[in-house]
Amino acid sequence: MSDVHHAPHSRAHPPQGIIDEGRRAVDEHIRVVADLVSDVVTFSERVPLGHASGRVTAEAVVSPVDLPLFRNSQMDGFAVIASDVTSVPATLPVTATIAAAPGAPEILGPGAAARIMTGAPVPQGADAIVPVEYTTEGPDGSVVIERTQQSGDYVREPGSDVRAGDELVPAGTLLAPRHLAALAASGIGDVEVVSPLRVVVISSGAELVEPGHPVLPGQVYDANTVALSAALTESGARVVETLRTVDEAEPFRVALARAVAEADLVVTSGGVSKGAFEVVRDVLEPLGADVTEVAMQPGGPQCTAIVEGVPVISFPGNPVSAQVSFAVFLRPVLRRLAGLPPIEPVAVTLTAPVESVAGKRQWLRGVRAGGSVSVVSGPGSHLVAAMAGADCLLDIPEDTTRLDAGATVEVLPL
Repeated sequence: MSDVHHAPHSRAHPPQGIIDEGRRAVDEHIRVVADLVSDVVTFSERVPLGHASGRVTAEAVVSPVDLPLFRNSQMDGFAVIASDVTSVPATLPVTATIAAAPGAPEILGPGAAARIMTGAPVPQGADAIVPVEYTTEGPDGSVVIERTQQSGDYVREPGSDVRAGDELVPAGTLLAPRHLAALAASGIGDVEVVSPLRVVVISSGAELVEPGHPVLPGQVYDANTVALSAALTESGARVVETLRTVDEAEPFRVALARAVAEADLVVTSGGVSKGAFEVVRDVLEPLGADVTEVAMQPGGPQCTAIVEGVPVISFPGNPVSAQVSFAVFLRPVLRRLAGLPPIEPVAVTLTAPVESVAGKRQWLRGVRAGGSVSVVSGPGSHLVAAMAGADCLLDIPEDTTRLDAGATVEVLPL
């Protein structure tokens, strides 16, 4: 457990952007976390198409075949030779019926028509399809063609969609149903995708109880394990285990050793503040971990380390603080590593004035409606139920103590 180091740039240079009584600026801590986690080596894996939705391609995928695979009909109607219907109405004998089914149809001779279904192979000799709505039934099983057709009309030629060797899906594509349809139509049964980071979540606190169980006086339900696990999954990671420890050093060391043995990244909550029983801080700080106070509210206490080569990102224990910290510091780098699109700030206008704390970057919870935003409840880090009603975080700069209604503010979507 002694192999604990700072992020590489933290060893080489003192933190920049220190503000407000020695606190670190938010943007600087974003860089600290990004540098630490970006060093994680990512891998890829091949998965069946049925399991590929929502995954990100690790390499470009090219088509092994032409699409369409063969000449086929765009419409229900009649396959004809275009030169036979230059003068209409034209009555032609129907010599075959061709369904969208296996097999090659017979050659169509001059002066004849073949009834054909959408997607069915166009018979050799035919060069146009007459849609059924441009025909009527003639005598003795014949068909009356009522419109002229040009050669190639309503015929899908092989390779008119994609040629063998053409790129179907670029590398770094978040696979949606439309991509999977193209891959399946090309006969591709599996695809190489980015492997998710394996993450272990550790929640520390003697007061924590598993949701669904009774609580005793002084106990609270553990919201962070559930919330952080869901946030990690949504950001493209795979939570391989969740652990809960009391506020004692040895149980936390045991949990941490177990976590780094199986994870690419460890995320902890609680135990990083300045009070007593701060077990995460007590264990990691003497070994060289970067424990700091970030000039933000909520989410000031933060900690980063590398343990046995595995990054450890530690957030405060208050549920709102943990969720805000994840969205601000960890979500951006995880989404980038997973190949997911970034979640960018959006500029909106305030519906009512807001007050903020000087020297701290405030993250207020809000709800957007059109191009405006309203604050949800107060700024307290314990208001976890109120946060459930929010869909964004208002980003109030450190040097701003008040914004009036109608002012422009950036929000970070949740």
